[in-house]
Amino acid sequence: MSATMIQKRDGRVVPFEKEKIVAAIQKANAEVAEQERAEDALIDEILDDVLAEDREKLAVEHVQDMIEERLVKQNKYILAKKYIVYRYQRSLLRKSNTTDESILKLIRNENKELAEENSNKNTRLASTQRDYIAGEVSRDVTRRLLLPEHIALAHDNGVLHFHDADYFIQPIFNCCLVNIGDMLDNGTSINGKMIESPKSFQVACTITTQIIAAVASNQYGGQSVNVKHLGKYLAKSREKFKHQLDEEFGTSLDEESKKRIVELRLMDELRAGVQTIQYQINTLMTTNGQSPFVTLFLHIDDTDPYVEETVLIIKEILNQRLQGTKNEKGVYVTPAFPKLVYVLDENNCLKGGKYDDVTRLAAKCSAKRMYPDYISAKKMRENYEGNVFSCMGCRSFLSPWKDENGNYKWEGRFNQGVVSLNLPQIGILAKGDEEVFWKLLDERLALCYEALMCRHKALLGIPSDVSPIHWQYGAIARLKKGEKIDKYLLGGYSTMSLGYIGLYELTWLMKGCSHTEPDGKEFALRVMDRMKDTAAKWKAETGIGFSLYGTPAESLCYRFARIDREKFGEIKNVTDKGYYTNSYHVDVREPIDAFTKFTFESEFQNKSLGGAISYVEIPNMMHNTEAIEELIKFIYDNIQYGEFNTKSDYCHECGYDGEILVNDNNEWECPQCHNKNHAKMNVTRRTCGYLGENFWNTGKTKEIKSRVLHL
Repeated sequence: MSATMIQKRDGRVVPFEKEKIVAAIQKANAEVAEQERAEDALIDEILDDVLAEDREKLAVEHVQDMIEERLVKQNKYILAKKYIVYRYQRSLLRKSNTTDESILKLIRNENKELAEENSNKNTRLASTQRDYIAGEVSRDVTRRLLLPEHIALAHDNGVLHFHDADYFIQPIFNCCLVNIGDMLDNGTSINGKMIESPKSFQVACTITTQIIAAVASNQYGGQSVNVKHLGKYLAKSREKFKHQLDEEFGTSLDEESKKRIVELRLMDELRAGVQTIQYQINTLMTTNGQSPFVTLFLHIDDTDPYVEETVLIIKEILNQRLQGTKNEKGVYVTPAFPKLVYVLDENNCLKGGKYDDVTRLAAKCSAKRMYPDYISAKKMRENYEGNVFSCMGCRSFLSPWKDENGNYKWEGRFNQGVVSLNLPQIGILAKGDEEVFWKLLDERLALCYEALMCRHKALLGIPSDVSPIHWQYGAIARLKKGEKIDKYLLGGYSTMSLGYIGLYELTWLMKGCSHTEPDGKEFALRVMDRMKDTAAKWKAETGIGFSLYGTPAESLCYRFARIDREKFGEIKNVTDKGYYTNSYHVDVREPIDAFTKFTFESEFQNKSLGGAISYVEIPNMMHNTEAIEELIKFIYDNIQYGEFNTKSDYCHECGYDGEILVNDNNEWECPQCHNKNHAKMNVTRRTCGYLGENFWNTGKTKEIKSRVLHL
C-alpha cells in the first residue's frame, strides 16, 4: 500500500499532489546558496519516501515532518532551517490576529456582517458594541489558540460551524430550561441579595423577569420558562384578596359580592403581572447588548392542581401579545420577546376540548403577531417516552433523563454547545459517488465530534462560582461555593447538539432531485439515520447527551452557501441560490401545500429529536384565521413542532400592516408614513429577522436575502 491521500488541517481528505511538495522545497531552495540546495534527485527521493508510507492517508503535518527529517539526514541543515522557517511563517499566517480591522469597522458602523447577524441587536448602541467587541476577541483567541488548528480551519472553510466561538473563552454554556418552579418556591439570590418565595402573583412575575435577566447575562443562548409555575401564585393572590375582604367587611358583605370583588382584583393583578413580564423583558438590557432571549412555554396540563389559574395566565399573555407593545412613537408593534410556544393537547386541539377557546385565541394571535408556535403533545409523547416539555430558547430539545428516584427531569437542564455540519459541501466533493460521500460524511462527523468535545472539555472543572444564578441559586442547580459543575456535564443530564444544514441541496447533488422525490427521500432519510445513529454512538461511548439538532440558523444557511460558491463556483440548485435550505426543510421554491409540507417534514422531525421546527407560509394571514385553525388541528395529529409565516409586511414606524413596496429609487418605502429606514421595517420573514442590505434577484425583482431563507 502507498500513501495516495492527504488529510488537510481543516479535516478534508484530498488526493496526494507531489507538485506541492516540490514547490515548497523549491521556495526554500531559492533562499540558500547553490551548494546548500536540494537537487532534483533528492527531491525525488523525498517524494518516493512519502509515497512508500504504508498508510492510505497521511496527515499534512506528518509529510512536512518527513521532509525536514530527510533534509537533515542529507546534511542540508541550512535548507532544512529555511524550510522550517517557511513552515513556521505559514503557521503564523494562519494564526494571525484578524480582529483589529473588524472591531474598528464595528465602531465605525462599517461591519455589515455583524450588523446583519442578529436583528435583535442594534450595533450602533455602545452596550451592544461592547458585547460584539468581546465576541470578536473571543473568536480570534478561540481560532488562534484554543481550538485545534484543523478544527479552526474547518470552521473558516465552511466544513462545519462552531457556534459558540463568541463566548468560548468564557466558562458559559449555550441555552437552558430554567428551573423557575424551584427558584420561586424555594427562593433564590441575585447580585448577592436574597429573594424569598413571593406571596402574590405580581411579585412572582417581577421576580421571574429578574431571574430571566440574570440568567441571560450569564449564558450564551436562549432560555425557556414554563408559565404554569406562576399559577400557584395567582391562587395565592386570590386567597390574599379573600382574606383582606373577610378582615375588612366580615359578615357585613355577602359572599357573592365578596367573590365578585375578589375576581375583579384578581383580574387587575393578572393584567398587571403579565404586563410586568412583557415590559420588563422588552426593556431590560442584558450584558450581551439585547433584551433577554426568552421563550414562555404555554401548556394547559390537566394534572396541574392550578390548571385553571394557568389558563387565565395563558389567556392574558395571548391577549397582550395580540395587542402588541407601543414603540417610541406610541404605535402598537409586535415585540421580539418573549417568544411564545403553545402546546396542543387533547383538551385544546380544536376537537371539542374544554379549552378550545384558548387555542382559538392563540390562532387569532398567530394571525396578527405570528406567535405563538405550536407543539403537539400527542406527537411529543410518542417521541419522548410519554413526556411533554419545552424546547430551550435556541429551539433545541433535551433527551429524556431520570433522577436517582426514577423521575423524569426537564427543567434545570441545559445544552452545552452546538456544532453544525455543511452537508452540501460534502455532496459537492463526492460528485455523485455514494461510496465517496459516506466516507467523507463519516470523516466530517468525526470532526464535529472533536469540535463538540472541545466545547465539553472547556466546561469541565468549572466551579459553581462562575455563575451563582445558574449553579448555586437554582436556575440549574444548588451547588456549594467552589463545587465543580462536572456531574451536570455527564450522564446525559445536559446535551450536546450536532446541527446540520442543506439536506435538500445535498440530495440534489447526489441524486439529481429534491428529497421530496421518492429516490431523493430514500437517500435523505438514510443520511438522517447515519447522523442520528452517529450521535447515539457518541452518547453510548462517552455518557454525554449527544443529539441531532435541526439548526434554526438562517444566517448560517447564507454563510455556508457563500463559502461554497467562492470555493466551487455556481452550481445549479445549490450555490446559485445564495442560500442553503435549513436542516431537512423543503426548499422555498418547491410548489407544496402546507398540509403536505408538514406531513413530509414530520418524518424527518422524528429523526432529529435534538431539535426540529417546520414552517409554512400563509398568505394574507391576518384575514385567514380559519386556515390557521385547520393547520393547528393538523399539527396536533401529524407533527411535533409547527410555525406560521406570512408574506405581509410591517412598518414599525407607523404600524402599517400592508405591503411595503419599492419606490422609483429602488428603496423600500412605507406607503403610509413614507418611512425609508429599512431597520424600521419588517419586509422580511419572522423566522430570519434579517434587516440587512437588499439585492436584485435574477428576475430583476427587488427582494431580500431572508425571503429565500425563511423555510
